[in-house]
Amino acid sequence: MGWWDRKPEERARWVLDPLVAVGPLRFGMDHDEVKAALDGEWNGGGQRTADGWRWTPYDGDCVIAVYDKDGCLVAVEIDPKGGPFVRLDDVELIGRVPSEARTEILGLAARRGAAVGTNRSGDPQIAAWGVSMSAEQEWGRLPDGHVERKDAVITTALFTAPGVADDRAASVIKGHDVRDLVANPGAWPVTPDHERPRWEWNPLEYVGPLRFGMSPHQVAAALGGEIPAGRTGAFPFWFWKESGQWSLHTDHFERAGVTAQYWYPEGVPELGAVTVHGRTGPHLHYEGIPLVGITPSVLDAAIIQHVEDHDLGLRFSPNGAAVPDGPNLYLDTARAEDSSVSEPTFCAEDYQI
Repeated sequence: MGWWDRKPEERARWVLDPLVAVGPLRFGMDHDEVKAALDGEWNGGGQRTADGWRWTPYDGDCVIAVYDKDGCLVAVEIDPKGGPFVRLDDVELIGRVPSEARTEILGLAARRGAAVGTNRSGDPQIAAWGVSMSAEQEWGRLPDGHVERKDAVITTALFTAPGVADDRAASVIKGHDVRDLVANPGAWPVTPDHERPRWEWNPLEYVGPLRFGMSPHQVAAALGGEIPAGRTGAFPFWFWKESGQWSLHTDHFERAGVTAQYWYPEGVPELGAVTVHGRTGPHLHYEGIPLVGITPSVLDAAIIQHVEDHDLGLRFSPNGAAVPDGPNLYLDTARAEDSSVSEPTFCAEDYQI
């Protein structure tokens, strides 16, 4: 059963035993024990990092298990759309309005004398409980059976075993062997419209001052010499790690409000895509439709109406957002506290998200 077919009353309800177990999953279990504790549905997917850690999705239960190099369960992440609800004492942790959940978590921590930190996403992280909160896009189901993006975000969480850095486990799930991102201090400010520059966009060629095919140095120079505030990458092969060679995936430019994404069509990094940050990035338009910082439902409606009015092709981004066929444009969302705003990615020809 997919999450879209699972009603709230049909979702499992688990209790967290901090640093020991999440529902039926006890830290230290191996893959076969986890399968037995769940319903056994596993699609064979997952990924292994260069140092032997791996993550494994169990689609039937809407959870992701993280195993260390010895094959022992060290972390569990819950899909907030259809995964089990998880409770700690009297606080429900999954599928909540983030600000409301944060208030209750802080209250529980104060009563128990537990220290609360802030993780990279800006959400509460309680090392004494092995809990690291975050939030994802909320989805709903229409009367005709189709699913749709909503304008809100809802909470999810990563639960870890003792001695496991929450950010380390989270980086495994995201597929990064190298992680150097700007940490969110716990705020999601949105730059006012009048303070954002307006950029031009020529599909498959350039976005503002950034032309597809640029090297990382040329990208930084085009943005006024700004130094990337964060980078992500990975070691494609284990022996590359031994020699210190890794592939650059993204450069995050905080001041410009964009992230440069690189690919290697000729064996060296070239600019293949530009993501414009939804909360802080410059204005860009498609046929008069603003693409940056817009409520997802409003943008979806405008794109679909434009496509219908002009008899154009329609496709969908990996996250379900409607986009016109042709310009190699993808639409995602950025979090703005308890809601979300549109965040477009403009791609070179043949570049795939």
